Amino acid sequence: MKRKRIVILGAAGRDFHNFNTLFRGDAESVVVAFTAAQIPDIEGRVYPPELAGSLYPEGIPIRAEEELESILGEHGVDEAVFAYSDVSHEYVMHLASRVTAWGADFRLCSAPATMLESSKPVIAVTAVRTGVGKSQTTRFLSAILKKLGKRVVAIRHPMPYGDLSRQICQRFATYEDLDRHDTTIEEREEYEPHIDAGFVVYAGIDYERILGEAEAEADVILWDGGNNDTAFYRPDLQFTLVDPHRPGDELGYYPGETNLLLADVILVNKVQTAEPEDVERVVTNCRSANPRAELLECRSVITVDQPELIRGKRALVVEDGPTLTHGGLTRGAGWYAAREAGASEIVDPTPFAVGSLRETYERYPNAREILPAMGYGDAQMRDLEATINAADADVVVAGTPIDLRRILDVDLPIADVRYDLEEVEPGKIEAAVTRTLESLG
Repeated sequence: MKRKRIVILGAAGRDFHNFNTLFRGDAESVVVAFTAAQIPDIEGRVYPPELAGSLYPEGIPIRAEEELESILGEHGVDEAVFAYSDVSHEYVMHLASRVTAWGADFRLCSAPATMLESSKPVIAVTAVRTGVGKSQTTRFLSAILKKLGKRVVAIRHPMPYGDLSRQICQRFATYEDLDRHDTTIEEREEYEPHIDAGFVVYAGIDYERILGEAEAEADVILWDGGNNDTAFYRPDLQFTLVDPHRPGDELGYYPGETNLLLADVILVNKVQTAEPEDVERVVTNCRSANPRAELLECRSVITVDQPELIRGKRALVVEDGPTLTHGGLTRGAGWYAAREAGASEIVDPTPFAVGSLRETYERYPNAREILPAMGYGDAQMRDLEATINAADADVVVAGTPIDLRRILDVDLPIADVRYDLEEVEPGKIEAAVTRTLESLG
């Protein structure tokens, strides 16, 4: 019987998971290629045989999404599977039109079909857009679970941007683990806060293997989602964050709207810095879309370790990269911190941008006037370092959750910004967690 020829459209994360759960052992189909988008320089690699399985002794090529039509034609593709996140509904359908015009089917895999079952309780943190506050929520939940006497292990959405053969299953408990695995800035932004709080975090590519290892040392699995992707594990309790700084996006982005519909608890975050009418619009949309979910409002409380470094000074603001790029925001916690601390000026970094950062600003003009902490590889990290050192500023205000001094040689003083979740009605989140754990015995 002829095998169905499939191409998986991805960004080095969800695409690999969909392959592992749905296609790796399927003798009736053959995945001819992955395509790569969103993340720089991840095409040109091969999904290795040790991950691809016995049906793929040479692995599977990863090609740029710009080559999609060529791939469809070269391989006579029957079906294109869309498998990445934080794109508008309109974007998805434009891509679907490209595929169906070539005669192939376009497929969206259901969220439950790719969720693995755990023997331990699973609490999932998801969102409707990148940069809503998942990481601070995960830290908040970790503290609750620790208070309840539970051993908690966080499992982070994949970010395998390096040697795939070495990133199958990774465990991070110390800063030495970060160095040993040659983690990028984007990875450190997600792992360091867990380590700082004394918790273990796993990530990688094979999430069945990762789950088995995490279950061996955990009472509760805490899924720390990436972008606005759906959970890889079937949750017993799902939190979904929405952002009143981007009202309407909760209904307009894929697969964020799916997370909204799946949520047990909806957290409307950042209410203290959003316009009241935007908060109300988001609340109305959420209640209409998912009336069964509990809806709670939260603040993202911003603090600076050395505000005296900022007061009266020209501040170069560095923010989390994905929040500004495919997250679409124009500013983040660092910008608000610099303004509140009394910076005399927020320096526009675009005239000083070096190398790949110039390309970032061309592709994401919304990020202008703020410096995204792009660091998907060593070359990008060096470009970031050179841009900071070239900027005509007095201080760096680091809105990214990592310590830039650990990985960059920066001439300017750095004021670190921290942002933490705070409930408008204290105790509601802990009550939801307690109810879930009690119901599971």
